[in-house]
Amino acid sequence: MMGVALAVSPVAAYAQSGNPLNFLDNIFSPGQRQAQAPSAPAPATGASPPLPWSGEDGASGHPLMTSGAIREAAANFDSCVAGLWPDAARRGISEQNYRDITAGLTPDLRLMDLMDSQPEFTKAIWDYLDILVNDNRAAKGREVLAQYKTIFDAAERAYGVDRYIVASIWGIESNYSTMIGDRDVVRSTATLACVGRRQPYFKDEFLTAVEILHRGDLRREQLKGSWAGAFGPTQFMPTAFKRFAVDGDGDGRRDVVDNPTDLIFSTANNLKKDGWQSGQPWGYEVVVPQGFNYMQADRAKMLTLAQWEQLGLKRANGQPFSRGTEKAYLLAPAGAQGPGFLMMQNFRVIMKYNPAEAYAMAIGHFADKLRGGAPFVQPWPRQERVLSRAERLELQQLLVQRGYYKGTPDGQFGSMTREALRNFQASIGAPADGFATSEILDRLRGR
Repeated sequence: MMGVALAVSPVAAYAQSGNPLNFLDNIFSPGQRQAQAPSAPAPATGASPPLPWSGEDGASGHPLMTSGAIREAAANFDSCVAGLWPDAARRGISEQNYRDITAGLTPDLRLMDLMDSQPEFTKAIWDYLDILVNDNRAAKGREVLAQYKTIFDAAERAYGVDRYIVASIWGIESNYSTMIGDRDVVRSTATLACVGRRQPYFKDEFLTAVEILHRGDLRREQLKGSWAGAFGPTQFMPTAFKRFAVDGDGDGRRDVVDNPTDLIFSTANNLKKDGWQSGQPWGYEVVVPQGFNYMQADRAKMLTLAQWEQLGLKRANGQPFSRGTEKAYLLAPAGAQGPGFLMMQNFRVIMKYNPAEAYAMAIGHFADKLRGGAPFVQPWPRQERVLSRAERLELQQLLVQRGYYKGTPDGQFGSMTREALRNFQASIGAPADGFATSEILDRLRGR
């Protein structure tokens, strides 16, 4: 797997999935809070005002993301919101409630910049893990696990989901409720429902947010979150809330923001319904033998653990696999230079929560740390630098010139780029691991 491809931003994650969790927005966390029931932090005094829209075309090049199209849609915003009333009525929302909830709404056009942001540099997987899986966060996580032990006990009995995974999601998504996000979810989803390139998707999110308020599960001041509408300590999108939120304590509300029982039960229910397998690990760190054919490192190639052993893979800690009949796929996030991982069904479940492999690895690794597990055994190739966006774009263009890449170069690495790069690597006798390095870029340049 390509190292850069793991560095998926919240924007990229949102573009790939209906659950755009904003974990990378939240990784630079402030100091810890006192252990208490989760609640949104008070706004910082003297905080900088929100940035305005740049007024520029979006980087995606989508016709609805041109500055002219954005301005035109913004001018029609009130009519767009009013025009969604019949859809709201079909959901049982009263006209008065709809008017009250949408009264005074204005579009937040800054979201257009955030939707189409393309960072010049991404982070390597080891940098993400260093930031997300740290001792301070783990200490806070152990406090939370102890404080809410009876709730975690009950949730494990009800759903069979590992408490450490739930606590890990809570910690990485919001640093245990200290970094939830402060944008009004109704305003954000209404903006994205009426402006920009993902209007059909966000119409459902907006109407569901209105539905949540209409039902009385949450108050408007609780419905604060990320730019894309994810809210609460474990960052539910409105439609995910509708599908997975549960009333864990029987008080008649599904409060995943301020009620720790509902928060823990709902997050566990989400994972369970996505296919969590009780008692199974998320994956194993493995040593990949020299000369291994990295074409086997493919999410679609599921083999039993016994079959991987026959191919020469061993657990990095020297211990045997628990059950050789269980299936996994090989992930090599830093290519042949770094550790390998055999990923089980539960890793795929975490990726349903957020489709970035870096995110899923951080969740699994942090959960292991919370339960007292050891760090990864093998070193990362920290000497390798991550390619800039201009270099990633050039790499794709060179792959096109050589006949390996059939897509449109955009500087964003996905499965097509990975496959093209692996085929080029195989053609020059290099490990076909899809890991984009400056050395491989030089080889493409003919140096």
